[in-house]
Amino acid sequence: MSSNTIENESETFEIGETTVHRLGFGAMRLCGEDIIGAPDDEDTAREVVQHAVDLGVDLIDTADSYGPGVSERLIRQAIGDRDDVLVATKAGLLRNREGDWLAHGDPDYIRNQVLTSLDRLGTDTIDLYQFHRPDEDVPYEDSIQTFAELQDDGLVDQVGVSNVSVEQLETAREHVDVATVQNRYNLDDRSSADVLEVCEDEDIGFIPWAPIDGDDLDGHGDVLDEIADDHDATRRQVALAWLLDHSDVVLPIPGTSDPEHLESNVAATQLSLSDDEVQRLTDVAE
Repeated sequence: MSSNTIENESETFEIGETTVHRLGFGAMRLCGEDIIGAPDDEDTAREVVQHAVDLGVDLIDTADSYGPGVSERLIRQAIGDRDDVLVATKAGLLRNREGDWLAHGDPDYIRNQVLTSLDRLGTDTIDLYQFHRPDEDVPYEDSIQTFAELQDDGLVDQVGVSNVSVEQLETAREHVDVATVQNRYNLDDRSSADVLEVCEDEDIGFIPWAPIDGDDLDGHGDVLDEIADDHDATRRQVALAWLLDHSDVVLPIPGTSDPEHLESNVAATQLSLSDDEVQRLTDVAE
């Protein structure tokens, strides 16, 4: 399939008052090794972001900790502050040269980080600002209340949470209107199925990170490959198509720094699985 015929054909979802296609783009892989520093080829990284938008992707997910700061900067350089693209970013994790991800939910830190993200993204208001991970050293309510205050101040349009339990999601919803939840979820790892169920009941967008993790897919390679062969597709395309079919609130954000991989991911939105194939895939990890 040529790039001229590839376009994002996923259905849409409302995040606040913004309509986006359900297949988005995860911008973590735009950075260097271990998600630290700049990539070897920044021009290609920017081209991937621009190409994603050209293919109809209008939801881009990033974080201040990707780089740190690198992914946000590259997104701004690639597409600027476009009205037709929702850029979601996050705060709540510290990085170091060893590549560790350290939870840091202190309210003053979050208030500082929103300013740095606004500057790097070149915008006055962050479309979707997500609390990256609960910090056991900071009361969860304190961190979430800070996001609510940033929204009240007009620095943030919509608020999301990430890596949460059902209890934490319900706590967050007591303080702010939660637009999205971002938890790990894919064909094999459905440990957040209970959180997804709440999102379905409350019409909250569910953004699965690691939606097509290769290690997770390897355990179901026979089924994936059989279905993929029938559609002249790849196992990753089949896994993405299953996610899109699995729930109307699921918004997968597969990430890549490779233009061909990007096109392959977007082409998955054109893959139509039969009811039997969907059920076979649903059953593999149950």
